[in-house]
Parts: sequence; structure tokens; C-alpha cells
Amino acid sequence: MSTQSAVTSVQRAAAGHPAPADVLVGELPWIEDAGKIAPKDARALSRLFFDQLQVLEEGTREYQYARNTLIEMNQSLVRFAAGRFRNRGADEMEDILQVGTIGLIKAIDRFDLSREVEFTSFAVPYIVGEIKRFFRDTTWAVHVPRRLQELRVELAKAKERLALALDREPTVAELAGHLELSEEEVIEGLVAANGYSAGSLDAPSDNGDDGQVNKRGRTYADTLGGRDPALELVEDFHALAPLLVELDDRERHIIEMRFGQELTQSEIGERLGISQMHVSRLLSRTLTRLRAGMLTDR
Repeated sequence: MSTQSAVTSVQRAAAGHPAPADVLVGELPWIEDAGKIAPKDARALSRLFFDQLQVLEEGTREYQYARNTLIEMNQSLVRFAAGRFRNRGADEMEDILQVGTIGLIKAIDRFDLSREVEFTSFAVPYIVGEIKRFFRDTTWAVHVPRRLQELRVELAKAKERLALALDREPTVAELAGHLELSEEEVIEGLVAANGYSAGSLDAPSDNGDDGQVNKRGRTYADTLGGRDPALELVEDFHALAPLLVELDDRERHIIEMRFGQELTQSEIGERLGISQMHVSRLLSRTLTRLRAGMLTDR
């Protein structure tokens, strides 16, 4: 089915007029090859899929379909981010794309429509961060035995897989169990990370402000600085604090678990003994109340 038909089908379903059952998965249209959807159409469809993802039960066929389709539809974001590293060479590009996809999956699992930001703006920093972490973990500045180099790569991949599954950083024991190694071997591999590349801030930069070769002894440290964009959030935090005090204990606890501990809705539900859908409704209601309070204060 065409992208326009897919958009139309979801819009009809949202309005209470679903398309024929043979082209729907739950309330969502069946998209045969989501990877071929144009980026502009993917942005429109992604919002509709995220809207359904928030109310679907994790682990269901419909939830997995929505999540997997979002991953396929947004592969263009991975290719866009990977383009910044094209000078690394063709041999590494496949690894870069795979690592970038891990960042995309993390962004999908943590995105919330209530934040009122475009998914593209939310996802790209996750993707670029994963790629940079890949280079940090696999680039070596000093000679280490080949065995430890290979072990460090395997550990980096295992940490990513387990972090996705556990939604937290794995322990040494968990890494050892996953790789079928002893804890001593895992620790040795982690210590070997001290051999990855590192540059000195005291090293002279190549170019000056005018693009000419640096002849004045200016270092990279001299070029650092700039306003911290997080400072713009101070006013928002100041307005939010009294509103949080007005919430009841459970509402504050849910907010802290979701945005402080970055737990999934299912994990929150398990801790509170309620369903994921109930958590979603409580969270949506609380965020709406906080947002209304902040707008009133302004």
C-alpha cells in the first residue's frame, strides 16, 4: 500500500473509520517495506505510530509491529548522522550504520510525544552519541595485545545489547555470563580501554579563525567554550518546582521513575503493581497538569 494510503488509513482509524481488516495491524496500516518511505512521509507516519505505541501493551504483536516499523521508517536518520563520519572509510561504514541503529532504537524506546519535540530532533543526538561512543571504545592510541583489542570490541557490543535489554548498564558478572568468560577476563578487557585514542587539549590546532594555518601557537583548549544551552532550562525548572510539590506521592514517584531513573512504563507498572496502560494514562494526566500550570505561570 502507498505511503499516502497508509497515512489515510491511520487517520481514518483514529476517526473511528478503520480501513479493511486485511491491511491493518490493530489500528495501524500494514506497510510492506517501511524502509522505502520518504523522510517527509516518515515524519508524518512516525507521529501516528508513536501515538499508538503509547497505548499498546509491550510484548504484543501490535506493539512489536509498531516499534519495528518505526525503526525501519527512520533509517534515513541513521544514514544522515553516519554521513558526518564518511571520512572514516568504507570499511567502517557498515559498523557505523549498525551502531547508529542502536542509537535510533534507544531514541524510539525513550521518546514521548508529550515532550512536544520532533522525533528527528530527539533521535539524532542519540544516534551520533552511539557512533562517537563506538569510535571511543574501538580506537586505540597505544599498542595492546590483539586478544585484548578483540575482547574490548566484544565487550562494547555486549554492553550495548545488555543495556538495551536491561535498560541500564550491565555489571561485570552479567557481561561475563553473556560472553561466557570469567570476571577476571572481563575486567582485563575493561582495563584495556585505557588504550583507546586520546588527544591533548594542549596540542596546537591546525587552522586559525580565518582558515589559515595556525602560526600563533593556539591550542584546541583555546577554542573551547560557549554558552551552555541547559542554562535556558533554569527558568522552566524554577517554575516547575512548586508544581511538583502539589502532586501527590504516587504522581511524584511516577515522574521521578520515568524521567529521573528513565524506567519504561512497563517497569514502572511492575513496581507499582499496575498495568503499563494505566501508567501511561497517569503519566499523561500528570504531565498535562504540569504543563498547564507552567503555561499559567507564564
